[in-house]
Parts: sequence; structure tokens; C-alpha cells
Amino acid sequence: MTAPPLGPPAAATARPVAADPASLPDGLPGPDWRVWLGLGLTTVWLALGAWYVTAHLGWSAFLDQPADVLGSFLEGAFAPLAFLWLVIGYFLQQKELTQNTAALRGQLREVQRTAEQAVIQSQKIAASEFHARQGTFLQLAERVHAQMGSIAGLLFISSQGAGGGGAVDGEELSRLWSEQKRGDPEVFARRLLELAIAMDDPDEAHALFYGTEVRARHSNHLIHVFERLLARAGEADGEDGMIAEAMRHGAHGFLYRVLLRERARARPEFADGERTGRDVRL
Repeated sequence: MTAPPLGPPAAATARPVAADPASLPDGLPGPDWRVWLGLGLTTVWLALGAWYVTAHLGWSAFLDQPADVLGSFLEGAFAPLAFLWLVIGYFLQQKELTQNTAALRGQLREVQRTAEQAVIQSQKIAASEFHARQGTFLQLAERVHAQMGSIAGLLFISSQGAGGGGAVDGEELSRLWSEQKRGDPEVFARRLLELAIAMDDPDEAHALFYGTEVRARHSNHLIHVFERLLARAGEADGEDGMIAEAMRHGAHGFLYRVLLRERARARPEFADGERTGRDVRL
């Protein structure tokens, strides 16, 4: 059966419909009504002034007046118009200021929305980076758990194998190693914990982990590796500390706490990881 093509739904890929040019406003808005009112009043006032000069003085007598008389007349005639346009200009300026304030507020809202989007985007980037860091740590933790499983296996063989005087034969050891290779890195840790719990003698349980230099080396090595893994878990873990908590409550975590307890009772030359070494010596 052919798989359906991948991609966004049709609604998401639809192109936006272009606006109809006929619906757009034609040019800039016309003059304010106050301007028309001022022009009308100015026209009426000038017409009244012209009628007054024509009816009472006559244009010849008006033009024959001295300059100071004409100046005083024109000053008195145009003073109301000046005051009228001063008031109209004030209201027009107030309107412009109101529009500018509204535009600035719109820009402020746009800047705030942009800032909010930037914060959301940065949070998403941080969350993506955090999840990537967690994914990288979990891959690393899987490898480290396999390493600790091998160390626990060597520690188990050193006491329970034929060379350590234990009762576990080669066939059982092969089965345990096979389980570990199949994806169970804590199989030897669980067996060591079962042995430690079943031992009634504290000295016998102590010898299980620190009875010889070889066992002390493996125990110190496992402690060292687990502590390094815990430190990396703290860097990749969230505020709830779920990853570190899960590690502490696994078989390797319980074995780690038992080893810390037994290391505190061990001889100084066995308790010091620098002196015993933390690698396998062949």
C-alpha cells in the first residue's frame, strides 16, 4: 500500500488572498472639518469687510487713507481671523498629537509582542537544547552502565568464580555474561547485592568487596565511575532531579551505597583508590 505523501495540510499551505485594489483607500484623507469651517468663516468675514468698505467708505476713499489709518483698519479687521486660525491650529495640533500617541502606543504593543515572541523563542531554544543535552547524557549513561556492569562482573568473578574459591561454575558465569550482553547491565550488581544481603557475618560481607586487593580495585573503580556519572547527571537533569534519583535507586546505585559503606571499614591501602588503582591489571 502506498503511504500518503508527507507535508502540511492543505489549509496550512494555502496562499493568502490578495486584497482588492478597489477596496483600498484613495490617497490621503481630505482636510479636517475644522479647516473647512475656518475657510468658510474667513470667506464670510472677508466678504463682510469688502461690503463694509464698499457701502460706507468706497474703495477710492479707502485707498486714499493714510498708511497708519489703513494699518490700524487692517489690523483690527484681520485680528479675529488670526485668532480663529490660532484656535483651529491648536485643535489640529491636538488631533495630530492624539494620532501620534495612538501610533506610538501601537508601536509599543508591537514591540511588546515582538519581545514576548523573542522570550518564547528563547525558551523553546533553551528547552530544545536541554532535551538534546539530556538525550546525549542518556546515551552516555547507557554506555557507562555497561561499563559498570563489566566492573561488577569482574568483582563477582573475583569472589564467586573458581579462581576466588566461589561456588559459581563457568557455565553459570557464561549465562550471566550473556544476559549482560543482551541488555541487562545490572545482572552482576543484583547478584552481588543478593550475596551481601544473604551473608549474616558483616566481615564476610566486607570481604566480598574489600577482602583482596583485586576486589578493592574493582570496588573503588565502580565507585569512581558511578560518582562521575552522578556528576554528569546533575548537569543534564531538570529541577526535579529525576535522572539522578533513578540512577541512585537502580541496582548500581544500591551497590554503590554498599561499597561506600564497606570502603569506610576497609584497610587504608584498600580504601584508597589511588593506591589500588582503578583499572583492570592483566
